[in-house]
Amino acid sequence: MIAAKVRSLLDRSDVDYSIIHHRPTFTAHETAESAHVKGRDFAKPVIVKIDNWMAMVVIPASKQVSLEELEEVVGTHNVRLAKEYEFASLFPDCEAGAMPPLGNLYGLDVYVDPSLAMEDEIVFNGGTHTELIRMSFDDFAALTHPKVAIVA
Repeated sequence: MIAAKVRSLLDRSDVDYSIIHHRPTFTAHETAESAHVKGRDFAKPVIVKIDNWMAMVVIPASKQVSLEELEEVVGTHNVRLAKEYEFASLFPDCEAGAMPPLGNLYGLDVYVDPSLAMEDEIVFNGGTHTELIRMSFDDFAALTHPKVAIVA
């Protein structure tokens, strides 16, 4: 079952989405492959620490976060990847490592790479290692209000 907060958001929002069930996987690449989703369409959230606050960067599974680009976007040189123990408690209804890229739902600012914004649809973890959510990028953006910036 997808995460409770995610299910609640989707149920009360006017967005079309579908759920994709797949075998248990633990990396973005494995998950995209298992669900037969192109890496460029699979939205991978990465938690970063910017100065003293956490944020979520959402990139295609086929890319890596560029801390240098993110530093340019946020205007500080104090940016690093967050450690799992630093953010695990922010996602209490999600399995470790399966958080959805709906950072605003969990109190985080969301930065999305423009390469994802160019896709018609995106697919992402629903809070478990066996279920994904597919929706249009426009609906995703309406739910998250991300800052679109080069971050990968």
